[in-house]
Amino acid sequence: MSQVRIIPVLLLKNGGLYKTVRFKNARYVGDPINTVKIFNEKEADELVLLDYNASLEKRGPDLKKISEIAGEAFMPMGYGGGIRTLDDAKKVFDGGFEKVVLNSILFEDLSIIEKIGNIYGAQAVVASVDVKKSLFGKQKVYGQSGTRGSGLDPVEWAKQLEGAGAGEIFLNSIDRDGTWEGYDVDLVREVSKAVSLPVIACGGAGNIQDLKQAVYDGGASAVAAGSMFVYQKKGMGVLISFPSEKLKI
Repeated sequence: MSQVRIIPVLLLKNGGLYKTVRFKNARYVGDPINTVKIFNEKEADELVLLDYNASLEKRGPDLKKISEIAGEAFMPMGYGGGIRTLDDAKKVFDGGFEKVVLNSILFEDLSIIEKIGNIYGAQAVVASVDVKKSLFGKQKVYGQSGTRGSGLDPVEWAKQLEGAGAGEIFLNSIDRDGTWEGYDVDLVREVSKAVSLPVIACGGAGNIQDLKQAVYDGGASAVAAGSMFVYQKKGMGVLISFPSEKLKI
């Protein structure tokens, strides 16, 4: 049996950490360096840091800030936000990150996956897929922090990303983000069945049972969460935590 990675997701904005609900209503939760130090102590398996406004603001990564954050981490870290070129990715890797998380640029240039993978390995390239239901109830892929619809079906898009050379799929349900309602297990299952890549489920986790359901019922290879790891519980204050229970498949 192998251990399932449990991954805190930290949202960066103007140098601070924030948490959203359905990709909106961002609320400040604390200092990123102090937060990473706490996750070090709690022995988190991995961290993902996302500058979620970078693409919307048409700017690249804040290399100075994210390098400071990575310098405090004892666990592997992935970074996403504003990466548009191979040179952007190189600077992120040079700043201390093991993985880059790509999203909006993929709708314009799928070849960036191969360009990065040829140098750093496919395992270092994570393709982020943000999904929400349309007015007609169909699951569709969105870019630009959930503000721009692509019209793409998440299963078909995941297959394209696999074909382009991505090492992992970071699958995020916009409808579940920050709600504590549990993962969209049906979505996780559909994508996990369609690709041979590891699928990281994100969006909606509120307790350890939700994590288990995404893995055992949804087929996720890893689970990620934000609110569950930065709040005491829904509607309560900030408290950085990490589950002591390990998941295995």
